[in-house]
Amino acid sequence: MELDVAGLEKALRERVRGEVRFDAGSRAAYSTDGSNYRQVPIGVVVPRDVDAGAEAIAVCARFGAPVLSRGGGTSLAGQCANTAVVIDWTKYCNRLVSLDAQRRTCVVEPGIVLDELNRQLSAHGLKFGPKPSTHSHCALGGMIGNNSCGASAQAYGKTVDNVRRLEIVTYDGTRCWVGPTSDEEYQEVVAAGGRRAELYQGLRDIIDRHADDVRLGYPDIPRRVSGYNLDSLLPEKGFDVARALVGSEGTLVTVVRAELHLVPVPAHEAMVVLGYSDICAAADDVPRLLEHGAPELLEAIDGRMAQLMRQEHSHLASLDEFPEGGSWLLVQFSGDSQESADAQVRELLDALGKSEDDSDVSMSDDPRREQRMLRAREAGLGVTARPPDGRETWEGWEDSSVPPDRLGDYLRDLRALFCEFGYDAASLYGHFGQGCVHTRIPFELKRADGVAAFRSFLFRAADLVVSYGGSLSGEHGDGQARGELLTRMFGERLVSAFNEMKRLFDPDDRMNPGKVVAPHRADENLRLGPLWRPRGEQTAFAYPDDDHSFTRAVMRCVGVGNCRSHEGGVMCPSYRATGEEEHSTRGRSRLLFEMLGGHADSAVIDGWRSTEVKDALDLCLACKGCKSDCPVGVDMATYKAEFLSHHYAGRPRPAAHYSMGWLPLWARLSRLAPRLTNAALGAPGVARLGKLLAGMAGEREAPVLAGESFVQWWIARGTPEPDPADPRTVVLWPDTFSTYFHPAIAKAAVRVLEDAGFRVAVPVQAVCCGLTWIST
Repeated sequence: MELDVAGLEKALRERVRGEVRFDAGSRAAYSTDGSNYRQVPIGVVVPRDVDAGAEAIAVCARFGAPVLSRGGGTSLAGQCANTAVVIDWTKYCNRLVSLDAQRRTCVVEPGIVLDELNRQLSAHGLKFGPKPSTHSHCALGGMIGNNSCGASAQAYGKTVDNVRRLEIVTYDGTRCWVGPTSDEEYQEVVAAGGRRAELYQGLRDIIDRHADDVRLGYPDIPRRVSGYNLDSLLPEKGFDVARALVGSEGTLVTVVRAELHLVPVPAHEAMVVLGYSDICAAADDVPRLLEHGAPELLEAIDGRMAQLMRQEHSHLASLDEFPEGGSWLLVQFSGDSQESADAQVRELLDALGKSEDDSDVSMSDDPRREQRMLRAREAGLGVTARPPDGRETWEGWEDSSVPPDRLGDYLRDLRALFCEFGYDAASLYGHFGQGCVHTRIPFELKRADGVAAFRSFLFRAADLVVSYGGSLSGEHGDGQARGELLTRMFGERLVSAFNEMKRLFDPDDRMNPGKVVAPHRADENLRLGPLWRPRGEQTAFAYPDDDHSFTRAVMRCVGVGNCRSHEGGVMCPSYRATGEEEHSTRGRSRLLFEMLGGHADSAVIDGWRSTEVKDALDLCLACKGCKSDCPVGVDMATYKAEFLSHHYAGRPRPAAHYSMGWLPLWARLSRLAPRLTNAALGAPGVARLGKLLAGMAGEREAPVLAGESFVQWWIARGTPEPDPADPRTVVLWPDTFSTYFHPAIAKAAVRVLEDAGFRVAVPVQAVCCGLTWIST
C-alpha cells in the first residue's frame, strides 16, 4: 500500500510536540551518515521530549511508515540512512536524567553526547567507560544502537558491557524497562500478560532452541559486534533483554532512556609508545604486551597513516614525539598514583627487555602530551579519507576483528588481499589490544567494474576474517555494509534466529528496514555508484586541491561529524547556536551534494537556484573554522561564496549584499565627510530608513566611522618608507575595519612593532582583502 505522506506529515504536526520537517532541505541533510550509503528520508521529526518521540513512532505505526532513530549520525555501515521517518534525538532529548554516584549508575536520554555526559559526571569522579573516537559528538543512543567501543574498551568493555537497563518503545507502542531477568521476574512478566509477556516468551523460546548454536557460533573474542546479542539471553548471562537489544541498530526497538554503569575516572595515567619495523611486526608483539600487564588501552598507528599526517601537516607535534619506527603501538596504564602508573610502564619495558632510553621507546606521564598522541590516533578516519595522492578512500571493511594472538598473520593475509585487488594504499591502524583493525580502502565506487570488485572483495574479506575466528565488525556494526555477509560468519541457523528476533519485535519490518536482517545488498543504495551522474558546472573558484572540481570539493565531507562538537576548536559556530544538522558543516555538505544531482531521487532539484541550500548556508559565518578544524579540510566559506555567485547571477541580491558586501567602497566614500555620515547614521528617522534600505536589523546600532582613518593618520605621520630588502621590514595591512572603524587597533600595532625593532610599511593606496565581496 502506498504511503500517505501528506497525511502522515499532517498527523505528526498535530500530535507530536516537536519540529516536523518534510521539506527537501531537511531530507537532504539526513540522506546519509558516515558510510558509503545514501537513502533520502521520508521526513524528519525532532521531538521536544522522549514522550513526544514515542508519540511520533505511534503516528508512524498508524500510517505504516518506517522509522529510523538517529543520534550523531556518524555510523559507518549505513545504519543511519534510510527511506524512513528519521527521529533526531540530539537537539532536545539530551538530558542526564538522574545520577546515583554511590551505585555508579545514571539514567540518560538517547540524545546526550558522550563528552557532555562525562563533563557532567566529572565532578563526581565518574565517567561512562567506552569512548569512541567520535566522543565529542556521538550520542549515547547511537552508541547503544551500534554497541560502540573505542580505545578505552580495552579496560571497560563495549557499550553492551556497561548497560544495566533500557526503556524501550516497540513499533506497535509497547513501552517498558528491560534488563537482566531472573526466573522469578520472568514468571511475573509472563503472568502479567500482554505484549511484553509475548516478547519475553518469544525471546526465551528463541534462545532455548538456539542456545548451543550461540555458544558454538559466536566467536570468543573481545570485539564481536556483528549480529544480534543473542548470547546475552543465555541462562549463564542472566537472560539480559537490555543487553540483547544493544547493537540492534534501531531494527528492533527505539531506546528512550538508558540506565548505565559508570566507572571511576583514572587518577593518573602513563603511556609508552613502542616503535616497530611495520604494522604486522607491531601486531605480532600484541600478545606479549598483554601477557605482561593490563593496559587501559593498546592502540596502533601504521607508517602510511603517519606519512599522510606529515603530508597534510596534521598532528605533527604528536609525530615528533613518537620513537623510531615504521609503525607504533601506544600502550597506556592507569593507577592510583603517578608512581604506580609509571611503574606499570617500566615493568612492561623490563619484561620486553627494553629501556625508556631506547630509540624505539617513548615514555610519557604528561596527560596533555598523551592526549595529543591519542588525538593523532583518533584522527585516523579523517586523515586517511582524502590522501594527497588523490585516491579517495572509503568505508566497507573498516573494523574487522580477530583474536589478538592471531592479529599479525591476519594483517599479512589482509594485505595480500589488498594487493590482489589493487587496494595496497590502504592504511592499517586501530585497537590492536583487542584485535580490531581500522582501515579505509581506495574502492572505485563510480564505475560498474569498481563496484563489482568492491562487492567481491567484501565476500573474500569476510571469508578471511571468519577463517581466523574473527568478526566482520569489531566496532561499527553491520547496517547495510555487512548485513548481507552475516551468513558467512554465523551460518544459516543463527541468521535464521536473527530473523526470528526481528519478526518477534517488528513483524512488518518497519524499524530501520533493510539493515542487519533481510538487508539490502552491500552494493545497493551507494552514495555514488555507477549510475551517479552529477551535473558539471563552470565555477568561479579554481579548487586546485580537488582536481579543479567543485563536485570533488563537496565530496570532501565523509560524515565524520566533528562539526557537531559542543566545545573546543572553532567548528561549527552556527551548529553550536542552533543544534540543527543542516547548520553543521556536514549538513551543508549534504545539501550541496544533493544539489549536484546525479541520483534520480535527489532531494534538491533546483540546482544553484535552490532556496533550501541558500537557507542552510545563510547562517554560515564564512569563518573558515571548518577549513582548519575539519579533518578532511571542508571549506564551507568558499562553497558558500561559490553558491551565492551562481544563485544570484543575473538577478537582484538582498539589500545586505550591497550594503555589507560593498562596505570597503562605502567606507572609502565616507572620507569625503565622516562627521556628516556619522550624524546621518545616528539620526533617528534617517538611521531607521538607512537600516531598512541596507537590510540591517532595526535593533542594531550602525557602526561609527573614525574621523581620521588609519591610512590618513599614517600619511600625516610621515614615516619614511623602509627598505623592502631589510629583513626587519613588516607590512601592516590596512583592512577596511581597522582603517575606517577602529584605527586605534592598527595604531597600536604600529607602536608594538616599532618597539620590537621592526620597520613598518603600510600601503597607502586603496587595498582590500575582498572578504566582504566574496562572502556575499
